[in-house]
Amino acid sequence: MTQRHTDKTNPQEERLKNSSKLAILVPLLVLLLAYFIIPSFRNGINNALKAISTGGLSGVIEYIRGYGAKAAVVSFLLMVLQSVIAPIPAVLITLANAAIFGWVKGAILSWSSAMVGAALCFFIARSLGRDAVIKLSSKGALENIEDFFARYGKHTILLARLLPFISFDIVSYAAGLTSMGFWGFFLATGLGQLPATIVYSYTGGELDGGARGIFMFVIIISVLAVLVAFIRKRYNEKHKTNL
Repeated sequence: MTQRHTDKTNPQEERLKNSSKLAILVPLLVLLLAYFIIPSFRNGINNALKAISTGGLSGVIEYIRGYGAKAAVVSFLLMVLQSVIAPIPAVLITLANAAIFGWVKGAILSWSSAMVGAALCFFIARSLGRDAVIKLSSKGALENIEDFFARYGKHTILLARLLPFISFDIVSYAAGLTSMGFWGFFLATGLGQLPATIVYSYTGGELDGGARGIFMFVIIISVLAVLVAFIRKRYNEKHKTNL
C-alpha cells in the first residue's frame, strides 16, 4: 500500500519539477535569443548594464529619467535584471528611485521590484541547479553564503537581508538550492529588506542638499546596530550552549 503511494507521487513530483524548469528555461532562452538576434534589444540591455554598473548614481538617475512616463517600468525591470546578474549594485537603483519618484513611491517601487527579483533568483536556482547559479554568480561567493546557511539555519534569510554587505542576489540563489519553502523565504526577504529600503529611499530623496554626509552617518549607524544585534545573538546562543 505504501509502495503504491510512493510510485504514484514520484512521477507527479517529477512532472512538476520538469514544468518548473521549463517555466524558467523558456523565457530565459527567449531573452537570450532576443539579445543576440535583435540589435535594439541588445543595445538596450548593454546600455542598462553600463548605466547601473559604471555610471554612478547620476548615471542611473539620468538613464531612468530618460524614459519619461515609462521610467517606473524601466526601473522595475532594471532591479529585476540586477537580481539575476549578481555583481550589479541594487542600492544605486534604490537611491535613484527615491530621487526621481520621491522617497515613499521610490521605496515601494524598489522594495516590490527587489522582491520579484529575489523570487526569480530563487526559482532559477531551484529549477536549474547549482551549476547554473555558479555561472550566474561565482563559486566562491556561493560557498561563502552556503557556509552562512549551515551556521544560522532558518534565521539565515532574515539575518542576511539585514546585513548590507551580504549580496542580496546570491542569498536568493543559495536559498533556492536548499530545501526551504518559497513562502518562508519570501516573507523573511520582505521583512529583512524593508528597513534598508526605507533608509536608502529616505536618504536618496534628500540627496539634493548636503545629505551625503547624513547618508553615510545613517548607513554607519544602521550597520553598527545590526552588528551589535548580531554579536548579542551569537553571545546568547553560546551562553545557552555552555549552560
